[in-house]
Amino acid sequence: MEQTENRPRKIPRRIASAVIQSLKGGVVPRIGLPYVTVGRKHEIDALLSDVDTIAEGGASFRFIVGKYGSGKSFLLQTIRNYVMEKGFVVVDADLSPERRLQGTHGQGLATYRELVRNMSTKTKPEGGALSLILEKWIQGVESKVVSEGMTPSDPGFASAVEKKIYEVIYSMNEMVHGFDFAKLLSLYFQSYMAGDEEGKAKVLKWFRGEYATRTEARKDLGVTIIITDDDWYEYMKLFAVFFHQAGYAGMMIMIDELVNIYRIPNAITRQNNYEKILTMYNDTMQGKAQYLGFLMCGTPQCIEDTRRGVYSYEALRSRLQEGRFSRDGVRDLLGPVIRLEPLTAEEMLVLCGKLTDIHAQLYGYQAKLTDQDLATFIQIEYSRIGANTHITPREVIRDFIEVLDILYQDPKMSVKELLNSDSFEFAKDELSEQEDDTAQTIAAEPAQEKRDFSPFSL
Repeated sequence: MEQTENRPRKIPRRIASAVIQSLKGGVVPRIGLPYVTVGRKHEIDALLSDVDTIAEGGASFRFIVGKYGSGKSFLLQTIRNYVMEKGFVVVDADLSPERRLQGTHGQGLATYRELVRNMSTKTKPEGGALSLILEKWIQGVESKVVSEGMTPSDPGFASAVEKKIYEVIYSMNEMVHGFDFAKLLSLYFQSYMAGDEEGKAKVLKWFRGEYATRTEARKDLGVTIIITDDDWYEYMKLFAVFFHQAGYAGMMIMIDELVNIYRIPNAITRQNNYEKILTMYNDTMQGKAQYLGFLMCGTPQCIEDTRRGVYSYEALRSRLQEGRFSRDGVRDLLGPVIRLEPLTAEEMLVLCGKLTDIHAQLYGYQAKLTDQDLATFIQIEYSRIGANTHITPREVIRDFIEVLDILYQDPKMSVKELLNSDSFEFAKDELSEQEDDTAQTIAAEPAQEKRDFSPFSL
């Protein structure tokens, strides 16, 4: 049968597999997000309003707050994909007991290493892009020299390239640690011109924060400084400026799982980490950082708890706490804290429709779930006791993919039979005739909205 305009656009199998398997496992897929993005328009618009500011030399700092499974990581990945398309370098890391913003046993440096390890660009979205960026920078300078009328065979070509390289390097000398950062860039350029792969590897090792002692760094590179727990953020600011001069729009730093700071048992250690957040926040707000954006994700408790959370640090609480006019349904999305409102039942219905088509394409069968079946499933899920305040997209998605898997593996089982099983009985009993009418109303929505597979337009 020929594909009609009303049928979903074909999705590459590897993307369909990544989407289904990731969501089934409760994690956010790195690829394929445009095919399953629903809702969050206002939050996305608010975050994307920062992008142009950063590209013009400004900075931004945002907190994304939501409970577990509410879509924080999903929103983070959506923004990640968008800014990479716009020419940004993105670094991201999840905090953990071993990775913090500040520590006495290398936890801050461990976070820096994770950020650099996950450094991504449009052409290398999987991470590890630092060497590619440095190579592209040098090659871009060479191309610029060629465009000015010289050829690589000209006697003065290397000198002309070197001059332009050092123009970039010297412009960073006035920044904190800029002299040392510039010296390492110079060493990389020299190794590149000499074809010294070992020399380049040593410089990359330094940039990744892998030198444990100054003695080792001095022996290998002739520098007497290394990146430490205390100053790793200063190097992030240097990277942001350098990336802009290397032809990128800027850098976005994404840090998830702030709850791991909230869980630190030692109060002084927690406060030190919050002080680090304050330093970064003040830098971005006061114009001390350029071409740099921050997105940090956490649960309401780890942000708002005045005993252990971010708000326990008075200087942060006074800067981040909402004013008197914000309330449920009325939020200032241009402020530093964006609180995720729950996805509506209608938005989850649209998402389930998209997942139905992706699952069918992945396993090569004809989807047999009707719009009424989808509406009944959503009605059952949202009729659980406490669902209005506690149900999350993650729970609904995992349940729905399980339904799709079971129906695929047991073709003889009908949708009605599965939804009428004991697993759903407790919720089904709570449905009233009025709620059944609501399900029919939802199912009657235009099918095109449910099945539109055009990638999400940001």
